[in-house]
Amino acid sequence: MHEHLVFLGISLVILGYGLFSKLLAKYNISGPMIFTIVGVLFSPMVFGGKPLNANAESVQILAEITLIVVLFSDAAALNLQQLKAHWRLPVRLLFVALPMTIVFATLTAMWFYPHEPTLYALLLALILAPTDAALGKIVVSDERIPSIVRNTINVESGLNDGIVFPVLLTVLTMISSNSATAESGWMAYIAQQIAIGAVAGAFAGWAGAKIMMQAHQRRWMVHQYSNLAPIALAILSFYFSEHFGGNGYIAAFFAGLFLGNTSELLREHVESFAESEGELFIMVSFLIFGMVFVPASLPYWDFKAFAFALLSLTVLRMVPVLLSFGFFKVDFSTRLFYGWFGPRGIASILYILVAVHQLGGVEGHEEIFAVASLTVVLSIFLHGLSAQPLAILYAKSHPADKS
Repeated sequence: MHEHLVFLGISLVILGYGLFSKLLAKYNISGPMIFTIVGVLFSPMVFGGKPLNANAESVQILAEITLIVVLFSDAAALNLQQLKAHWRLPVRLLFVALPMTIVFATLTAMWFYPHEPTLYALLLALILAPTDAALGKIVVSDERIPSIVRNTINVESGLNDGIVFPVLLTVLTMISSNSATAESGWMAYIAQQIAIGAVAGAFAGWAGAKIMMQAHQRRWMVHQYSNLAPIALAILSFYFSEHFGGNGYIAAFFAGLFLGNTSELLREHVESFAESEGELFIMVSFLIFGMVFVPASLPYWDFKAFAFALLSLTVLRMVPVLLSFGFFKVDFSTRLFYGWFGPRGIASILYILVAVHQLGGVEGHEEIFAVASLTVVLSIFLHGLSAQPLAILYAKSHPADKS
């Protein structure tokens, strides 16, 4: 399909969905569902023509910017004061359930695909490890649900992609280099990526917030740039960290964390951007996912792929969550609620794009990437359709005023 027609189609979809978004939400039809379906309809599966290359420069640039914006805005929305009061539950999910999920998923992938190298099984587990609260948005926005439950889900989805990403990059480096040096130095590489990225991002976020607040107080800034300046700072922090050998995505996360907790006003501006312009980046990413990866992976969606995808969304996620809370006073239904609402969405899509770019393609390992794509597709629809009904059901037995 001609690229001008693609852009015309994207414009029409955004306009059409915008006009009926509230009406569609009543029927549990979400934006990611619509944009993924339209992406498939725009693909060569329907219109024919040359397939869009996932490794194309335009696709990669969009993926990078989207991931930077997602990490930055998620971190800016985290209120550290509130997190201090209820830190135990997110910590259990992030540092107990998340590693268990990765280990279980890796072992399961090795069993399902014994012909694949162990690093590719681990790569699949890492791609599917981060969660995306946006696919069950009603869960984190419905005030009938106790705030501690909503905040825990939000914090987990905001932090886990930043935790997983340096490990993902390390595994990709080990695969692409295929050297003993890479394997022996992977711990040092992760430490460097996280440490430099965190310091560079924290400095950029703190210093940027101070400068922007001075500009606000002295009335130097035009109002229209109040939303744009913080996002420009996110991209700046990315390149600032990369220049010194750190991970730019980690830097973007820490820049958002420090900016959002240095100034409540700037946090509001970031949230305003994320709800409008940021949402555009995310929805276009879902559209490209439907246009590029669904058609490419469809021939490999066999019974084994469906079985792994369903296990990834259920057992491989829910069992670690159930176990992670140990003897905490968290009832069984709440543990199940946390476990089910671990949807795989924008982070997994962007990780697939990063992996394809870093490895130069998927040749010879199509099954691994097909399973990852199928898991995301199933999550988009299963979590999108179930979010509102399950939120209402959960709220009946766990009303917010008893939290």
